[in-house]
Amino acid sequence: MSLPLMPKATAVWLIDNTGLTFDQIANFCGLHVLEVQGIADDEVAIGIQGMDPVVNGELTKEEITRCEGDSTAKLQIHKRDLPEPSKRTKGPRYTPVAKRQDKPDAISWLVRHHPELKDSQIARLIGTTKNTIQSVRDRSHWNSPNIRPRDPVLLGLCHQTDLNAMVEKARKAAEKAGIAIPKPEPEPEPSLEESPLGAFGLTIDEKPDNPFN
Repeated sequence: MSLPLMPKATAVWLIDNTGLTFDQIANFCGLHVLEVQGIADDEVAIGIQGMDPVVNGELTKEEITRCEGDSTAKLQIHKRDLPEPSKRTKGPRYTPVAKRQDKPDAISWLVRHHPELKDSQIARLIGTTKNTIQSVRDRSHWNSPNIRPRDPVLLGLCHQTDLNAMVEKARKAAEKAGIAIPKPEPEPEPSLEESPLGAFGLTIDEKPDNPFN
């Protein structure tokens, strides 16, 4: 199924301007229903400007009205005359050189927030290798001191729909095998060196001398 050009921005607009259900919006935008709920509660996609799918030619007013009257109906994207982009053939995922340095950060984020994912799934998702993933896991990566977890979707290394699908697949496989899904690792507390006072070699209880006294 074709998806709107900007799924989250489209979801924001549909939530604010229609009577569609979260399930209908999630299905049309390729998002998880809980993610749509989060957008409605201002917990997800904060600051994203809504995009009108009618103006963009992705939906018609008649289609929205039809689905507003039937909560079980699914929105059908409006067929456009523009040719669909060709699907990527099988093979290694190409990543622009400028983004390759972000992969360790993305791996660290996935390992922390989605421990249910296997290394092979992470490798397919962002186009990396199992050796790189393992080196990030055990902190033997050559750039470990500078790696900081960052969302691969925000880094442009994968699409939110692909991440959602991979996570859902991993969870179903774990449940089928009777394996308990591990909880995401908690965010680490900032070290003294990372805090504003730590930069001056001070503790929390200490304050720098006022040079004007």
